[in-house]
Amino acid sequence: MKLLLILTSDEVYNVIAHYVKPLGFEIIRYRHVLKAMDNIDEIDPTAIAISARDFPRHWKILVRFVREERTKEECPIVVFKGKQFSVEEGAQALFLGASGLLDEALESPAELNRLQSILSRYAPVSERRKHDRLYVEDWHRLGFLFVNPVTRAIITGELKTISLGGISFLPEFSSRIQELFAETRLDECSLRAGEALLSPVCRMVRNNRMLSMEFVSFPGEERETLGKYLGELPLLGYKVKQGDALPRSAP
Repeated sequence: MKLLLILTSDEVYNVIAHYVKPLGFEIIRYRHVLKAMDNIDEIDPTAIAISARDFPRHWKILVRFVREERTKEECPIVVFKGKQFSVEEGAQALFLGASGLLDEALESPAELNRLQSILSRYAPVSERRKHDRLYVEDWHRLGFLFVNPVTRAIITGELKTISLGGISFLPEFSSRIQELFAETRLDECSLRAGEALLSPVCRMVRNNRMLSMEFVSFPGEERETLGKYLGELPLLGYKVKQGDALPRSAP
């Protein structure tokens, strides 16, 4: 699978790459719209994303050009909008055939979730289930802690993302996890998912201030419990926005 990414900002590129590559996408980046258009047939992208801030006139030309040959189902197009992007331009983008409009800064969990949701439709089912990350928001009843197997200290912090495959976690005190390296097995973990307290066994994938962990196993049917709660969050989020439920942070 190929994502054709047309933008100039290295910072935005790095953010997108971090959250898209786990879905299995190869990212092909262009800094010039016309060059990208010249090579679309050769690239044959699965999806396209373009910055309207970087290319305030040419993004419309690109969307129209692609839609002459490729439908939304065949090739979704995400338009990243800047602060000057008007409501009228948003309407034009959808009329021309854009699949989604996202803030280029990608600062909110909701924006990252939408980006991954659009692209994950094209990932193999096994990869989608494993890597479809949820970016944790304040109202989610999700929390995590674990026992450092070397020092026996309890490590608390902030859960950043979660999927059925694993989590990313920002420890409260990075000095307490310096002796943990990739492949370290963590047998004493506690994961809050709604009303349930789960006990996954985890494996450290990366430790560079932000910890990346994969779930090795769950007791009994706890993985199904986690999957059920994550599946319910879109509806809960809608209720929160409508005022039918109060936002609650995980304890």
